Amino acid sequence: MKEHALLADVTLPQHANAATVGDHPAGAIIATDDPELIREWANRHNAEPATGEATPSGPATVDVHDNGAGIRFNFPAASRFRPISWEEWFGNLHQHQLLFVYERDAPGTTSSGRYRLVPRSLVQGA
Repeated sequence: MKEHALLADVTLPQHANAATVGDHPAGAIIATDDPELIREWANRHNAEPATGEATPSGPATVDVHDNGAGIRFNFPAASRFRPISWEEWFGNLHQHQLLFVYERDAPGTTSSGRYRLVPRSLVQGA
């Protein structure tokens, strides 16, 4: 019986911004802190900025264990987190030195909506 790895090889994300994202093919794993790219992704996936933690704009809504980053998205029919402004969302992204990682959609398509927030130090060239 042939053995299969429990997890597929991990593809390191490629750092991109609005000016360079077109250099990356559809399906590329992109890491960015560019507000334009993040907002475009959120719009394509009907995602709204949210948090589960207590912040100056309001109380905690759920018990979240993410090392204090606190930001995430609400999606239609799955909105369990407290909505926050884009300003607060990006402020938190920068304060915790995070990058938004997602799969670049092919033109005319929409990916699954999976994303991650990773420390900037894990992405080469960021």
